[in-house]
Amino acid sequence: MLWKSLLDLIIPRPCVMCGNRLAVDEPYICRSCNDQLPRTHYDRKPYDNKMAQLFWGLMPIERAAAWFYYAPDTNTSRIVRDLKYHDRPDIGISMGQAMAREYSASGFFDGIDLVIPVPLARERQRQRGYNQSAMIARGISRVTGIPVEEQAVRRLHFSQSQTQLDRWQRLQNVEQQFSSSRPATWAGRHILLVDDVTTTGATLIACATALKPKENHIRFSVLTLGFTQS
Repeated sequence: MLWKSLLDLIIPRPCVMCGNRLAVDEPYICRSCNDQLPRTHYDRKPYDNKMAQLFWGLMPIERAAAWFYYAPDTNTSRIVRDLKYHDRPDIGISMGQAMAREYSASGFFDGIDLVIPVPLARERQRQRGYNQSAMIARGISRVTGIPVEEQAVRRLHFSQSQTQLDRWQRLQNVEQQFSSSRPATWAGRHILLVDDVTTTGATLIACATALKPKENHIRFSVLTLGFTQS
């Protein structure tokens, strides 16, 4: 703790949300921002909430939750922006750990066998240097002990940006973009799919489709840092 205090004096660490100086015992978010984080509390009702409803009838969904409500150009968007675009994989791991600690209390992870992060296209991961969803998944695993499988599914290519597309356009945009070379391996498992932000659920649905042939009885749950309300 002493060396951390000395290091903070020499190189102050900013809160990833507000930019104010962090205390020694504040890893990435200050207490004030943590208290004001717009939590969804979807872990309290993971089978029936606005996010879970995106997946009804499109994949065998067990639970769905996001830690906070996400909106562009807000303090919460800074978490995702720094994680994805400012070479901060450490933020993903820390956020995954914090989210997992809170959600473990509600039993959200009970019965889950495996954590699979949504993959990036090869060229996108090469540019970024890491997969932000995999960093979040690793943080979750460190708290829950549930193993992470980062090679279970791969993204074949990156299509156009999803930003300006509606829900059905997004579903078409990512259709058949994911592939799994050994889907039978996951038969009968309860898999937790992890991504950074859920907007329409299209990417997660496409990923689940690649992992699940018709008769292998995979069950899915979904967990992301942010959820964009329509």
